[in-house]
This record gives sequence, C-alpha cells and structure tokens, in this order.
Amino acid sequence: MISLKIREANKEDIKDIASVYVDGWKTTYQGLVPDDYLEKLSYEEAEQKWIHFLHNENEAFIYIAINDAEKVIGFAAGKNNDDENFAGELYSLYLLKESRGLGAGRQLVSAITKQFKEKGIESMMVWVMEQNKSGLGFYERMGGKEYLRRKSEFGGMLVDDVAYGWANISVLINEDE
Repeated sequence: MISLKIREANKEDIKDIASVYVDGWKTTYQGLVPDDYLEKLSYEEAEQKWIHFLHNENEAFIYIAINDAEKVIGFAAGKNNDDENFAGELYSLYLLKESRGLGAGRQLVSAITKQFKEKGIESMMVWVMEQNKSGLGFYERMGGKEYLRRKSEFGGMLVDDVAYGWANISVLINEDE
C-alpha cells in the first residue's frame, strides 16, 4: 500500500474531485460507452454534479485520497440508501489511472465504511457497470456478493449494471489506518 492521507472532503476539494471523476471516467470506461459521451464530460459539469450530490442526496459524504505530493488521486462517495437490504450505498469510487492497484481504493472504502458505522449503518451496496471487469473483480475480492442487476444508459447506449452488497461492513474496515 502507498502512503496516503485519507480525509473527508469539503467544498474546497470539489475541483479536485471533479477532475478525478472526469479523468477516471475517460480511462475506465473507454470502449465501454460511446466515445462522444466521454468527450462531452466536462470538469465544470462534474463540479456541479458533486456539489449537488453533497447538498441533495440522503446524508451524502465524500472522502478523498491525497498522495505525498499533496495531490488528490482518488475519492469515494457514500450516502444513506433506501434499499430494504442495504442501508448504505458506496455511490462511487474513482482513482486516477496511475494510482490504481496500490491500495488507495481499499483505504477509501474503509473510510466510507467507518463513516457508515459511526451513523449506525451496518450494511452497504455498490453499483458497478458489468463491463468494468476491474471494478467487478475489486468488489468481489473485497467480499461483495452479487445482489441485483439493472440497465443504465450512457450516450444512448444501454449497459448492464451489477450491485454488490455486504450485509456486515465490518469486514471492510482496515484497522491499520
């Protein structure tokens, strides 16, 4: 694992979050959604998306990962969930391409999980595009169990999504942090 600082995000972090989000989409979903959809992603719209998320979703929060150079290299977002089986949702997890596979994702998931536990939430789910094989593998390695499926639309293209769930999120907490 790399040495990172993980902390809850604030409004000053929105530009960095938007940057990781857009760059993450462009590297993760290239070839999985239409190119013109990815080309139209903008940092300004992403900033608005994440401001809206923090102010309008059900008890939403975001954690960021900062490297030794003080650069935000990833983030994870969580919110309360209305699902009957999973009270929390890992709404998103994005890392810059060069930061993947180094433990940042696990550390961010652990931070989200700790926040849920502090709020009395014991279970969590996450949606993943089925074609995102690295994402599927990540959540399977973390013990997620397939729960639901749905269709989503990006740039006029329908994709399959898979939900993974954890009935007991305690297994996701890294006590070394």
